[in-house]
Amino acid sequence: MSKHFDECLRKRKIKEFSRGRVLASKELKLAEEDLKFARKSFEQKNYRWCVIQTYYSMFHFARALLYHKNYRERSHFCLGEAIRTLYVEKGELDVFLVEALAEAKNLREAADYYGDYSGINAEKLLGRADKFIRESKKIVF
Repeated sequence: MSKHFDECLRKRKIKEFSRGRVLASKELKLAEEDLKFARKSFEQKNYRWCVIQTYYSMFHFARALLYHKNYRERSHFCLGEAIRTLYVEKGELDVFLVEALAEAKNLREAADYYGDYSGINAEKLLGRADKFIRESKKIVF
């Protein structure tokens, strides 16, 4: 168990959530919906919204994974740390996907708070989100 995950548990930024498994499929549906809208935004060359929507799609995919283990997050950072501990360290998920989630969070913040975004980053995130959904569905379903 990573020290960051342990700290997230101690600070209650990650906590047990008995209804998690029941809600995991709902999170996957939200994630797919966000990804669908992100693709439309990309087609319309609205790259800022594409980046934002793609991050939230990945966020909901990650949340579905967390719910699947009956945990809930109270921090975007701790969500990533939980996925790393619960899935990557156990060999169930590639570390690349956790790193892609962290990068998506950074790109979302840059687009949302500073107006810093590009079509290249939007396209890259869409590709990573596609891989994230495939791997998440293998685990949750």
